[in-house]
Amino acid sequence: MPKQSSISGKTPGQRRVRGSRSGRPIMVLLDLLGRRWSLRILWELRHQSLTSRALRTACDEASPTVLQARLTELRRVGFVELIPGDGYRLTALGRELLETFLPLHRFAERWQKVLN
Repeated sequence: MPKQSSISGKTPGQRRVRGSRSGRPIMVLLDLLGRRWSLRILWELRHQSLTSRALRTACDEASPTVLQARLTELRRVGFVELIPGDGYRLTALGRELLETFLPLHRFAERWQKVLN
């Protein structure tokens, strides 16, 4: 049996995923999508590229600072890319995420209405 580190509780050579308490990629993804405006940005980019200004207009309640922070996170994980002169657009990974996640999101919203 591999020896565990007394500090982190993980075996040597085992890596944690940055930004996750559990170290699991799915938890990182859910944490990212749970942050306000992340999913909304992906939703707004689903059909076309948008500039920062157009995204601010679409997400009218978002502060520019928060919106920029979410865009930076989404770019870092590979869901959104910046095209100079065109604006932000979804990557293939971002499109796949929306296709997979949105049915679950709609189900969760309907389930919440049933519970209330």
